[in-house]
Amino acid sequence: METNAAEYEEIARKVFAPIYPVIAEQIKNKTGLSKGKCLDIGSGTGYLGIALAQITDLQIYLYDKSPDMLEIAARNITASGLEARVQILLGDVHDIPLADQSIDLMVSRGSVFFWENRVKAFQEIYRVLAPGGATCIGGGFGTPELKKQITETMVKIKKDWRGFVKKNTGRQNVENFSRELRNAGLPDFEIIKNEAGLWIVIRREKV
Repeated sequence: METNAAEYEEIARKVFAPIYPVIAEQIKNKTGLSKGKCLDIGSGTGYLGIALAQITDLQIYLYDKSPDMLEIAARNITASGLEARVQILLGDVHDIPLADQSIDLMVSRGSVFFWENRVKAFQEIYRVLAPGGATCIGGGFGTPELKKQITETMVKIKKDWRGFVKKNTGRQNVENFSRELRNAGLPDFEIIKNEAGLWIVIRREKV
């Protein structure tokens, strides 16, 4: 079932907005990547990719399978004044329309929990990842304080919000991710779980 783009945008802008600059800074620090090409997978209306563009020199592609999401993302790019370095790209994580080893940094916040075949998705991500590149995929909230703040708002919108987050970032899903990453044949990955959420970091060795 497709997420309603207008509803998604409203929640992203009014509730989740504080986390994107924090997560972007964490990704920059964790990966050490600030130049080259970046793919924001399941970008929605574009806030994480735009936040990364604001603190790096990366060329960003906001990648989503929903034309409605990307239509709003395009407006957000224009509003941010980043048309020269951020563009939209339509497609699905299971079949990324990009060349092998062509993307230096791949990020994704929130979409991994909805991927139909995560083994295939991880294989596609690794295929596209450039030597020396890295990914940060998961469902982090930046800091425990921001997570608490968002939870207090989201439980009023979605009654089972706490259960939804717990299921996505809990121990069972960590085990599922670990198994799927191994089944995908990925040689170098790390799963980071803490009070602020969960992230999967995948790297490809430099040649």
